[in-house]
Amino acid sequence: MKKQNEIFTADILEFIEDCNSKPNSESFLIAVLQRIQNRYGYLSAEHLDAVSQMMQIPAAQVTGVATFYTYFSFVPRGRYRITVCTGTACFVRGAEGIVSRLSELLNISPGQTTKDGMFSLECARCLGACALAPIVVINDKVYGNVKQGDLPGILKEYGYAGISE
Repeated sequence: MKKQNEIFTADILEFIEDCNSKPNSESFLIAVLQRIQNRYGYLSAEHLDAVSQMMQIPAAQVTGVATFYTYFSFVPRGRYRITVCTGTACFVRGAEGIVSRLSELLNISPGQTTKDGMFSLECARCLGACALAPIVVINDKVYGNVKQGDLPGILKEYGYAGISE
């Protein structure tokens, strides 16, 4: 097994050490997993094992927490994570068409990542911004009242240049 400093960057190691220095350090597990996923785009088995060892939390518990929350991914995601809300308000205002158009533009289906690793497409049941329906979230930026015709321009903000076969 690799050493922790070969698995994680210095900032991740420092964050874990800081969490471990606090009372009830195990309560920081989700924050640690979020930090790792934000850095690497996903959680690998190697990441989970290292967290288990470093935080002295049983591996089954670390894995259980990671698999419980749908936020966490165990496969690499794209640099830009596109999430389309498909909750009721967004659905009745055209979310299904938004998903279809994004799939067509990016040449991927929900749950997939483009071949160049730039974009991942996901659907979520409700993102809590119903007044702005339909919404698309790219990483942390929310786009409200999105229409299919808006999508190429939105994607261009993130370097989209068209479908590359």
